[in-house]
Amino acid sequence: MSQLSSSASFSFPGWKEVLSACTLPGSAKASVCREIITYLHFCKQQRVPASFDSARRYLASREASAPASETRVALRWFFREGRRVSAHASVSAPRRSVPPLAASDQGHSFWESALIKACREKGFLWRTEVTYREWGTRFAAFLHPHRTPQLAEASHVGEFLSDLAVRQRVSANTQRQALNALVFLMKEALKREIGDIPFHRSRSSAKVPVVLTKEECGRVFNELDGTSRLMAELMYGAGLRLMELLRLRIHHLDLERGQVTVYAGKGNKHRVTVLPNALRPRLSAHLERLRHLHVEDQQRGLPGVWLPEGLDRKYPNAGREWLWQWVFPSRKLMNDPKGGAQRRHHLLDTPFQKAIKLAAARAGLDKRVTPHVFRHSFATHLLEAGSDIRTVQDLLGHESVETTQIYLHVMQKPGIGVRSPLD
Repeated sequence: MSQLSSSASFSFPGWKEVLSACTLPGSAKASVCREIITYLHFCKQQRVPASFDSARRYLASREASAPASETRVALRWFFREGRRVSAHASVSAPRRSVPPLAASDQGHSFWESALIKACREKGFLWRTEVTYREWGTRFAAFLHPHRTPQLAEASHVGEFLSDLAVRQRVSANTQRQALNALVFLMKEALKREIGDIPFHRSRSSAKVPVVLTKEECGRVFNELDGTSRLMAELMYGAGLRLMELLRLRIHHLDLERGQVTVYAGKGNKHRVTVLPNALRPRLSAHLERLRHLHVEDQQRGLPGVWLPEGLDRKYPNAGREWLWQWVFPSRKLMNDPKGGAQRRHHLLDTPFQKAIKLAAARAGLDKRVTPHVFRHSFATHLLEAGSDIRTVQDLLGHESVETTQIYLHVMQKPGIGVRSPLD
């Protein structure tokens, strides 16, 4: 690393897919993966971007406690392959938006392979599997070089969880996620009973959601235009989560009945929510424009949109059909990590998030506005208008009504459409 001196930020979002496809032995891949994740976690803790300078500082911290030969090898691979991919990339690639082919992604170590197998036997969503694998990798890095996860005891799990709370000061929700992932790893994947886990818990605090008034929502919408405005208004008008919005396909919209069907939402659940009448004309015009884009893609011989692996095997031509196209497709073609084919994916989350943030700033709002704020505002405004809380719960897709009740605390008037006896 001595020849690297730049402090410019370095981005290599697809490094895991590149590492999985390279010719390194399995043990070497596991070591490189572990060291890169530990380095990126170091950057997150220090609140600095990945760069050659931060890599130097990380190496210095590692050398102070243990030999850093494996770390040097991993970081050299990370920066070398990242520059090579950047130099040869002709189109942008989706950042972890499309899961890799399951048959070719079986992990790089015994514990990871066992965890992948257990997750898929339970039918977990791909994002859940990725999250559990990341926590397993962080736990393995915490144990390295003295032991591996399959040799860990309850005390080691407790030490890791306590370190998250005491040294890294993570939130209670983050610590709870790590606990769930490690308990699943030990019990379901490695088939080990570890008993009670002693650890220091992070302090939990009930957070009140940020909610905009109807007037504030309108001010943000007025600062947007085109597709960005349509997406924001649909997210607010239907109470969608961000990824539910981005993953909408043509057949999920029923303009005649005024319904939006959400498939495989949070918890892999389906639900039906309301489609605003005010958006029907604009959505119809938007879909008409997409028809022309779909015809152009077919004439160019594109392989069609991505489908879940099992569905793609059962209906190999469905990705070319109109009903399966994305409601909000990207302008540029993207590389499919399954085989490198160029296809049209849905819009990515980061550009939309930035557009909402900039629109809120231009609107002069003194609130932290993200796309999810529109979902909070949807629920709060329905309750303020007198809607039944159970109805709102169904529209939001909450498993428990207690989750929906948090919006009662931010209503302008307490209660659900209740008038004071004095009135």
